[in-house]
Amino acid sequence: MRRLLVLLPPFLWLLLLVAAPVGILAGIALSEGAPGVPPFTPPVSLSAGWQGTFENLLTLVQDGYYAAAFLRSVVVAGVSASLCLVLAYPMALGIAAAPERWRVPLLALVLLPFWTGFLPRLGAWIGLLRDGGWVNGVLMRLGLVDAPVPLLYTDAAMYLGMVHAYLPFAVLPLTATLLRRDLSVEEAAADLGAAPWTVFRTVTLPLSAPGAAAAFLLVFIPAAGEFVIPELLGPPEALLVGRVLWGEFFQNRDWPLASALAVALLALLILPIRLFQRLEDGGSRRGASPPSRGPGRSPGMVP
Repeated sequence: MRRLLVLLPPFLWLLLLVAAPVGILAGIALSEGAPGVPPFTPPVSLSAGWQGTFENLLTLVQDGYYAAAFLRSVVVAGVSASLCLVLAYPMALGIAAAPERWRVPLLALVLLPFWTGFLPRLGAWIGLLRDGGWVNGVLMRLGLVDAPVPLLYTDAAMYLGMVHAYLPFAVLPLTATLLRRDLSVEEAAADLGAAPWTVFRTVTLPLSAPGAAAAFLLVFIPAAGEFVIPELLGPPEALLVGRVLWGEFFQNRDWPLASALAVALLALLILPIRLFQRLEDGGSRRGASPPSRGPGRSPGMVP
């Protein structure tokens, strides 16, 4: 009974704030658009024909416009997560190798961008990257360019904004993993003559793989549905799922199709999470099994 009372509040919280909204969203996705408020009619019965009920979901599969948006979102999220992971490794290694009294201040510096609003930070990047901004001003004063270079509304600006926004999400799990690693294994590899890069590639990287996978997913999942950064910094042709969903919901007022896009995006993001959980479960089972020893050996014997 006590266990039930403890689990009931979080269960109700998840039911009201996670399961119920997803259920409502799925119901709207199965509806049909119609003029009025709200601009849809309730789902028809399955006896009336499954094709009419799932028309919005079929549109996502059959229309190449939405398939291209999903593909572009996956590519942008994958590149952004990879860039964050590459930049997060040296930062996490530096924080883990720092004296203990310096780790909290260094982590505070990593989280420092969160102390400022998201939109003001993007506004600062717009001011830096625009034709009359500081970056072009410095390049022209140094004589590197004769005219302003188009930096804003490009893929580079979009990825720069993505990395700036989500880099802390990659640093934190990597730092936690690297702080728990066994340093004696790296020291043994170095004593045997391994170069620093070899130690990192063969020892540190495998030991930190769970943290790297978590860091990649923590960036990939929100980046796949990002709308604000591509809208303010990216090129006009960068039609990601977030921008397409916003257009269907607010401009076309096609709530059922927008809901179908949201449900499809949710299903797309569940797949890598489940894969990561299976990998974690497999790693835990392998780590729990004792190392095999040859016949006749006791734990204290040296082979």
